[in-house]
Amino acid sequence: MDLNAVRTFVAAADSGQFQEAAADLEITQQAVSKRVAALEADLGVRLFTRAPRGVRLTVDGQAFLPHARALLQAEERAAASVRPGSRALRVDVVGRRVATAGLLRDFHRARPDIDLDVVTLFGADAAIDALQAGTIDATFRAVTMPGRRLPADIEAVPVLDEPMMLFTGPAHAFAGARSITPAQLAGQRIWMPGNEPGTEWAAYYDELAATFGCTIDVLGPSPHFGIETLLDTIADSSTLATFLSERTPLVWPAGHDLRLIPLRDPTPVYPHSLLWHADNPHPGLAALRDHLLAARNGLGGAETWRPTWARPQPGKRS
Repeated sequence: MDLNAVRTFVAAADSGQFQEAAADLEITQQAVSKRVAALEADLGVRLFTRAPRGVRLTVDGQAFLPHARALLQAEERAAASVRPGSRALRVDVVGRRVATAGLLRDFHRARPDIDLDVVTLFGADAAIDALQAGTIDATFRAVTMPGRRLPADIEAVPVLDEPMMLFTGPAHAFAGARSITPAQLAGQRIWMPGNEPGTEWAAYYDELAATFGCTIDVLGPSPHFGIETLLDTIADSSTLATFLSERTPLVWPAGHDLRLIPLRDPTPVYPHSLLWHADNPHPGLAALRDHLLAARNGLGGAETWRPTWARPQPGKRS
């Protein structure tokens, strides 16, 4: 259906005159008549009858009018969905319970005028492909995987160094510690189901384990099926622990008595960066980037650890 003809029909119905509709649409009265006639031919009904002071809707015209308005509203919504500044800013956060999802929640509270569409993509390759295809506007990733560099059209800026903590049940050997050093993890079994080879988070924990002598155990149910199994198992184990942070929004039964134990000297940090396509014009993207950079907090003078592939290198993007 010709939406220009539908728009002309609605203008004529609202004004009751072809001449006034023509002025509103900035076309000729003859063009109005032709569009209405074409629409009537398409529908197979008369929409207007001539009246002494203009035109009047027929019964069929009255029946069609609300649907015509709905068509024009749908057209506007469709255009707004892809119009920079009108459509929602689409951001990938890896997972709904990770720290970067919290960063987005903070941004939404600070800028409720910017609509957000939050998605979860699996792995940096999928996220970078989506940035280049334009199906997302931004993603949070640990960006410099071993042996890879970002494509030339993808920009990145560090936005969060997330301190890792040891997460244990009450029977674990470290459950009563106020803090421990990563060196004390030597020989410990760290349970992290979902650490799939090839992902940036698997690369992070693999190097952490190699550096400090612990073992990453990836066997078990995927976190995509829920976190409850991991919480239950950690709560009942004297040997299993995992890595989490204070920014991970988890709630567990009081009887589990789970513990988050700080890691110090050095503190392992997971390096989150914001990535986007260099040619993306969405104004919400600039607002998000500015907010994240203004809100970024360091760890003061604390000694930190990050994998070799995520350490800043002079003259190269991190």
